[in-house]
Amino acid sequence: MGNGITIGEILAFFAIGVLLLQYVVLIFRAKFFWKDHSNLMSEDLPLVSVLVTSRNEEIYLPRLLSSLEKLNYPQEKLEFLMADDGSSDGTFTLLNNWAASEANRKVLKIEGELIQKYPVNGKANALAILAEKALGEFYFFTDADCEVSPDWVREGVSCFDGNTGIINGITEVDSNSLLGIFQKLDWWNILAITKVISDMGGHTTGLGNNMVISRDAYLQSGGFARSSFSLTEDLEISMSIKKAGYLVRQQVSKGMFLKTKEEKNWKALMSQRKRWLQGVLTLPWIWKVSLSFHVLFFIALFYLMCLNWQIAIGIWISKIVVQSWFWTLVSSKIGSRISAVWLLLYDFYYLLASSLTILYYFWPSKITWKSRQYP
Repeated sequence: MGNGITIGEILAFFAIGVLLLQYVVLIFRAKFFWKDHSNLMSEDLPLVSVLVTSRNEEIYLPRLLSSLEKLNYPQEKLEFLMADDGSSDGTFTLLNNWAASEANRKVLKIEGELIQKYPVNGKANALAILAEKALGEFYFFTDADCEVSPDWVREGVSCFDGNTGIINGITEVDSNSLLGIFQKLDWWNILAITKVISDMGGHTTGLGNNMVISRDAYLQSGGFARSSFSLTEDLEISMSIKKAGYLVRQQVSKGMFLKTKEEKNWKALMSQRKRWLQGVLTLPWIWKVSLSFHVLFFIALFYLMCLNWQIAIGIWISKIVVQSWFWTLVSSKIGSRISAVWLLLYDFYYLLASSLTILYYFWPSKITWKSRQYP
């Protein structure tokens, strides 16, 4: 660096400083202002409905169904509503056989006039149809490729009080590959940040594979049937419920913890990220600005590295330390451990994945999701 500081250097240090400050604030809030929303409940437990829509999920469904059978909640207070959304594999047969063993399990086949009954994406359409049949005071949503905790329902209903409309849980990628390990860190980064923002009273999002909505909030908001078309239907319904005057909260605990599958390759990952980015662009401007600094950090870092690589490396190490501290702090709330090796290497993955996501977003290709293609 020269004798006088340039405009470029000022902008670079500003971008770096903002991101580092974000993580310092997140650590402070997570350590001293953490909110546990669960409350002790009486034995007079409410009736709840578990809603799951499946499309070509016969490989993953057995794990979910097995975990649902282990729920620590009275069977007479549980209602399972499953939809086969036009599967071409053995999904419907698997669901039908599972439902036949208990009276509180029902399966609906989305076909004929039910297809595109509502002007929303395929999954939201199926969920809207299921919700019309739900009798519970609370609607629990998860995906066919997930595995829920035994205390998922009991913990979820205990988190509602006052004007709460949605409770989001915490989802971890069940990683079986190097790519999966970094996806696991991606999810922890996103959900840890949304947890702190939620505790601060800010609106974050819905979490489609681990979300509870009160019946009142769902009906008052119009539900999935009246939400705008989006490939991130969980975000859309959370915004609708927020507009209806309800709170959106997040509970990070062992009870509200579940696992989901990893995306098996870069093509599938990019399709997922492209879909997510469409949702991000509908968030309030403060979210867009805040998230943009995660990318601007690396642009600023490379600029400084050309001027003084020792200072740049020192800044990068500082970022990795505070970032890792934050993730470790939040994940420890449920006893999950993240290897220091992957924490150190994560930024290389993030830089590659973010660059490819931005490029792929503008690439003129359709998004393949749930075996359907969307513009």
